[in-house]
Amino acid sequence: MSARNRELFGLIPASLLITAGFAAVFVQERPVVANASLTYGAAFLGLCLVAHLVIRWRLPDADPYLFPIVAVLASVGLVVIYRLDDTLAREQAQWFVVGLGFFIATIVVLRDYRVLERYRYVIASASILLLLLPRIPGLGAQVNGAYLGVRLGSITFQPAEFAKIGIIIFLASYLRDTRLLLVQRKIAGITVPRLKHLGPLLVVWGVAMLLLVFIRDLGSSLMFFGGFLAMVYVATNRLVFPIAGFSLFAVGAWFFASTVGHVSDRIDAWRHPFDAALYDKVGGSYQLAQSLFAQADGGVWGSGIGESLVKVGLPPDQAVLLPAAQTDLIYAVIVNELGLVGACALLLVYLLFVERGLRIAVLARDSFSKLLATGLATVVALQVFVIVGGVTKVIPLTGVTLPFVSYGGSSIVANFVIVALLLLVSDRARREARA
Repeated sequence: MSARNRELFGLIPASLLITAGFAAVFVQERPVVANASLTYGAAFLGLCLVAHLVIRWRLPDADPYLFPIVAVLASVGLVVIYRLDDTLAREQAQWFVVGLGFFIATIVVLRDYRVLERYRYVIASASILLLLLPRIPGLGAQVNGAYLGVRLGSITFQPAEFAKIGIIIFLASYLRDTRLLLVQRKIAGITVPRLKHLGPLLVVWGVAMLLLVFIRDLGSSLMFFGGFLAMVYVATNRLVFPIAGFSLFAVGAWFFASTVGHVSDRIDAWRHPFDAALYDKVGGSYQLAQSLFAQADGGVWGSGIGESLVKVGLPPDQAVLLPAAQTDLIYAVIVNELGLVGACALLLVYLLFVERGLRIAVLARDSFSKLLATGLATVVALQVFVIVGGVTKVIPLTGVTLPFVSYGGSSIVANFVIVALLLLVSDRARREARA
């Protein structure tokens, strides 16, 4: 069976999953299964088929499993968001269509994605500007202590979601040119890069990190830093770089935790989520504590779709048990309703996504493609780790989204662009390997 036919058949489970998911939600609302579940499943499959035809036309040799994996994740997100709020689900479905539009546009316009190397400093500057936008008066706004969103008329988006792509492109291009220079100088047997080679990289990266602290988007900061270390390690094959990077990160984390009140509050809430003083504090540990309660209530097999308690009481006096359940805590809802088994299944799907991304990097022959695929796959992996780790109390809770599952237009559009770039790299790599 050809690669594209495998991709086509891989979309069927995703459409069946969304059909079954909506049917389960409808059963909770009324004793009769509505025909709408079949309609939603067919519409979802039709949209995915449009994207599949574009891939078949433009990228015949691309990885056949990456897009079906994304379709599965998106179907889970649409079902869970609909179960929480049908209005938000309709908006998410609209953003899913917009994301597919950006996905198709990226594939059509960037057939030769290596042209991005020529504009690496322009892309880096634009990415830094995007990170700065939320702190510009009249554009950005503070939400839960962080400056994440920018409002343009009736549209609100998170610039950091798009900036992460630009920074990865810059790092991949710059490291392609300097990777050998970074490992040529040794002192006492230890690789020490020359400052003139490492300087521009650290300047751009340092500015990006400072802006992330400036806008208080600590989750994205961790994602970018981890992706940076992964790419440097792949580029140089020297363990000294990630070790030094993790050491610097530990020092930076200690410094900001000691001096920045917002960071200190997040760490206190992480360490003592059930402390009464923190539990009742605005921006305290209530969100994390409720997340842990919800996950414990799910057990191994879960309480069933539609059975988790997100709100209690009647409007307008409803008490919110899981704040931001459609974004930050959507993983807690999934664990509550599908249990440990469902949560592990979701994480396995993410692992498959990352595995396909890293496999693309391994197959790529030129350094830019290899580094680009590595950076994109690593950023997605770290984004999953940051939100799941925060919700499960492995690390402090930060405000990032679960890729393709959480509610959010910026996230789903940016992640679809990432998938398109990975497929572009995959098509070239597999075609060259076959030649």
